[in-house]
Amino acid sequence: MSVQYQKRFSTRFDLERDRDTRFYTSNIEERHHYGGPGVLVWGGIMLNGRTELHIFDRGYVTGDRYCEEVLVPHVRLFRGAIGPDFLFMDDNARPHRTLAVEELLESEDITRMDWTAYSPDLNPIEHVWDALGRRIAARLHHPENTQ
Repeated sequence: MSVQYQKRFSTRFDLERDRDTRFYTSNIEERHHYGGPGVLVWGGIMLNGRTELHIFDRGYVTGDRYCEEVLVPHVRLFRGAIGPDFLFMDDNARPHRTLAVEELLESEDITRMDWTAYSPDLNPIEHVWDALGRRIAARLHHPENTQ
């Protein structure tokens, strides 16, 4: 089985403060409504390995872009290496459920696992994203680029 997913990481961080100090000037930070700068990455894990992280350049991820940048170069490769027992798991994000994606998966004979409930126990890559997010947040200097 191969679990694939994408995640947006942001340079925002949580602020801990004393009770009843919410509106103190020192606890107010200006920010953009969209959550500030971030980066969208895709990655896949399997029993004995992982893919390289794919960093999406600017813009939105569409079904066509998901096919071109993820499914063809990564998923098709692993399907070929594992063979007919390959089982693909992604989520219900709109770009993952387009006609282009459905047609590509069918043409490559890639079996898709039904999407599970929103539980990290049933979606193991959520643990990977959590660990990666914690490592980014723990850095003394927040990243300013993808390098």
